[in-house]
Amino acid sequence: MLHYILQTIVFQLLFLILYDLFLKKETFFNWNRVYLLGTSIMSLMLPFIKLESLRNVVPKDLMIILPEVIIGNQITSNPKGVILEGIDMGVSDFNTLEIIILIGISIALVIFLVKMFSMIYMIQDNPKYRRDDLLIVKLLDSSKAFSFFNYVFLGEKINYDDRDSILEHEIIHVRDKHSLDLIYFEILRIVFWFNPLVYIYQNRISTLHEFTADAKAVKNHELKIYYQKLLSQVFETQNLSFINTFFKKSLIKKRIVMLSKSRSRQVNIVKYVLLIPMVLGMIFYTSCVQENGQDDKVVQEKSILQNTSLIEKIEAVKSQIEIQGNTTNEEHQGFDLLLRTVTGTELDPELVKEVQLYTASKNKTPLMQKVTEVFEQIQKQGNISDDEEKALKGFLVFVTEDGLNNPALQDGIEIVEVPFGVIDEVPVFPGCETLTKEEQKKCMVEMVTKHVMQNFNTKVADSLKLSGKMKISSMFIINNKGVVENIKARAPHPALEKETLRVLDLLPDMTPGMQSGKPVNVPFALPIIFQLKE
Repeated sequence: MLHYILQTIVFQLLFLILYDLFLKKETFFNWNRVYLLGTSIMSLMLPFIKLESLRNVVPKDLMIILPEVIIGNQITSNPKGVILEGIDMGVSDFNTLEIIILIGISIALVIFLVKMFSMIYMIQDNPKYRRDDLLIVKLLDSSKAFSFFNYVFLGEKINYDDRDSILEHEIIHVRDKHSLDLIYFEILRIVFWFNPLVYIYQNRISTLHEFTADAKAVKNHELKIYYQKLLSQVFETQNLSFINTFFKKSLIKKRIVMLSKSRSRQVNIVKYVLLIPMVLGMIFYTSCVQENGQDDKVVQEKSILQNTSLIEKIEAVKSQIEIQGNTTNEEHQGFDLLLRTVTGTELDPELVKEVQLYTASKNKTPLMQKVTEVFEQIQKQGNISDDEEKALKGFLVFVTEDGLNNPALQDGIEIVEVPFGVIDEVPVFPGCETLTKEEQKKCMVEMVTKHVMQNFNTKVADSLKLSGKMKISSMFIINNKGVVENIKARAPHPALEKETLRVLDLLPDMTPGMQSGKPVNVPFALPIIFQLKE
């Protein structure tokens, strides 16, 4: 999250610098409005744009000295004992930064709601009348003038001779739907209350609205008279409120200066082309940069089993459980039906009837729907392959009561993966056998780190003429026989991937991890960071 926030702020800063240096003084008001709205949206979306073609083509800055090796894992479980395989280098719980941000959002939302209720109160508490599709609200004992969507607020203390020109000005705000822009930035201020650039964006768009309304309103007035009306509103009384920009002294000056400017020459519109290389540069950056933890996770390919439609639907059930974090009794009923389906030896009419009732039930939860799709796929196929049966049993091992000790599910245990952080007994590296369980975990991490540092051939970088800093992401599984297998690696250069696979393949056989007294597979994520002096 922090990396996303920093990228967003940097992008907004660059967009605003471009606007202030080259575009702010131009009279292309509509173009400037599109620019401010468009770039504010782009700044939020660009961090998510990752063009793999750029990442693959652009050489990385790589360094090699000695690797910093980190092993991390995480699981998702629920009260019924559902455990999903997976490794994540991040932390799922809210951290301090996220809590602070949420508190700030809550406060900003309350302030926004107070503003809205204040607006509603003004509408209800003051006399009003209609003019075409507008509702004019007369503010008692006030000199304010502003608009909000189809409402125009005019203070009764406003000079009668100036009332028409001010009303005309505010009507332009209404017709051009300027309130939508301000509400959009108000929402951004709620979500990104900590980002000062959002407030600057809102200030720029608000000022631009006034320039736009002045430019259109002055067409029906003599320029000198319009200046006088603006100035008279500023200095008419000492009790003026400067809440609204129409009466803000500094903004009045800018508006007069902008009104006195000649229209920008059309050739100056080419300045907007400067946005193109800036956006391309940002996409280049987001495509090549690696967020903390983003590439620490190597995609776990289910190479042990051949991927089929049924296996994909089983994986979808796992993903849904991971998303929601717990299961209801109704959802758990589907797991029991799957267990009876996969372990039954002959057709059971009662089971068929229960499955039909389950799949035909209304108001299914997302998890029940995905379980239903598994049943429908089984019915469509008519039978299931050995790999599909293993995948289903491997899933049921953890989602059914005492699944690890169920004799009917034993052949599914060989594909089950239990994360290192929660396993009953961790795999034991040779030489760590005499330690306590907690010490064995620490010893395991230390020995794998030491193994990589001692065996990785750092001269590979010399032959490739690599320099700078690089990260290699890898994963492997210690299977239920203690053998390291299914090794994966991702690196900026194929030779580095090959060397990583070689080093991890040299890991010795270990005592397998145990869960509920049964040997199981244990996955590991292993980021390796290398540095090489320039």
